[in-house]
Amino acid sequence: MTNHGETTEPFENGDITAGMSFDGQLTPDTPLALRTPAELADALPYLLGYRPEDSMVLVSLLDRGTFGGRARLGIPAGTEDWQAAARQIARGLVIGTRRRGSRPERIVAYVCQEPRPGETGRDVMLRLAPLAQLLRTECGSLDVPVIEALCVSDTRFWSYVCPVESCCPPEGTPMGMPGTSAMAAAATYAGIQVRGSLRELHARMQPWETSAALEQEVALDAAGMSLVPRILDDASRAEVAEETLDLAGRIIRRFAEAAPVSGIHPADVRDDTLLGHDEAAALILGLQDRTTRDRAAAWMEGDEGAPALRLWRALARRCVGPYREHAAAPLTLAGWVAWSTGDDIEAREALAMALGADPHYLFAQLLHRACNEGLDPESIRRCLRQERAGRRPGEGAPSTEPNIPEQKSGSQLPPDTTLPAQDATESDPATPPRRKRRPRSTGPGDTAPGNTGPGKTGPGKTTPAKPGPCAQRPQAQTLRPTRSRPTPSGAGKTCHDREDG
Repeated sequence: MTNHGETTEPFENGDITAGMSFDGQLTPDTPLALRTPAELADALPYLLGYRPEDSMVLVSLLDRGTFGGRARLGIPAGTEDWQAAARQIARGLVIGTRRRGSRPERIVAYVCQEPRPGETGRDVMLRLAPLAQLLRTECGSLDVPVIEALCVSDTRFWSYVCPVESCCPPEGTPMGMPGTSAMAAAATYAGIQVRGSLRELHARMQPWETSAALEQEVALDAAGMSLVPRILDDASRAEVAEETLDLAGRIIRRFAEAAPVSGIHPADVRDDTLLGHDEAAALILGLQDRTTRDRAAAWMEGDEGAPALRLWRALARRCVGPYREHAAAPLTLAGWVAWSTGDDIEAREALAMALGADPHYLFAQLLHRACNEGLDPESIRRCLRQERAGRRPGEGAPSTEPNIPEQKSGSQLPPDTTLPAQDATESDPATPPRRKRRPRSTGPGDTAPGNTGPGKTGPGKTTPAKPGPCAQRPQAQTLRPTRSRPTPSGAGKTCHDREDG
């Protein structure tokens, strides 16, 4: 492939689960040959399922030229971090692919970034050339050569490998019209869809930055004054859990019954109008309790899965201002439901965003690792089904035991599931640990939303008298009192989610 005039071996989608989630799959009976840098550049969105932005991507090739695992990592802003990032993504892909029983023979590398103000695509290509060379060096140190390295920027691409100007001119080569290539035709036949850019995917779960954000922040302050003391009190903690799950169940039904709209953004706007500020605040604060969050994870499949995912996205958008770190809980639930329903792409991104909100959030860490390793979520679904079925009506307070076991040296998966070490597949550069901001207290005149009322459904319907079959650690207390922090509107006792195990 280094000689771009030669025909390469046929490419086919072999190890799809390592980096994509498809409704269909290209079979060995329909091989697809990618012969030129242009075809490789065009294939990238179909290999990932979205258009990467500000990213470095490695795609492994197995024997007979079939595609293997894919790994994506955000490009660090500082050039001093490029070496470590290149080593991380190379080791993550190569070691992870070998761990799954495949042997990567070669690698295709991509660096993708749009021009900064005043830059051209060629300027981006020249600026990222040292990063592309680091990727080649790191992969070579693992005895896997990079046979092609491409820069994609400003609707053009450049090859760092090909020296032939007639093939890869210095000004770059325009990308083909989307949907017109052989790869696009084969992907359409296989049921593969490219869902847009990574930025568009993230926008569905980013906190509001509109005028409504202030109203939501006020509602969160008021809910914190009312709910936090009750959550910290063992006598009322179970009651808050029931109220939270009951409210979530009613809103999920509300979402399910809403009239459908066309388009991603209009659909998200519709969901935002169906969720009140006080309701969102009560759910966001209630889900900071780990046991409540684990019980909410049982809305994960069937007719409940899609509206539950919409609710968790909507709650992530409501974690505004000083409550951004509270988004770890709804983002983790969104990632779990997406993974459980077969959307690995959104699952990885939601879980990566959860770790961006709280790098130490253990549930997100373990799910992110399991999703990247291509494990089957059925083992977790089975555990949650058992816990849900084990709750009998009329048994009062919920158990304080987590529905998904969490241990310092183990995982949140069932005991018969093992996880290998985490690799770099589909993750962004590690976010340095940050001190949690506490919910701001408000003045004594503020009030919190009322109780959610009758009509309990879903995971909040009943409570167990005995630990479920998947519970292993008793007395899991996650909400801890902290020192009060003065705010412009007052001061009070606050709490946050601590993942201790």
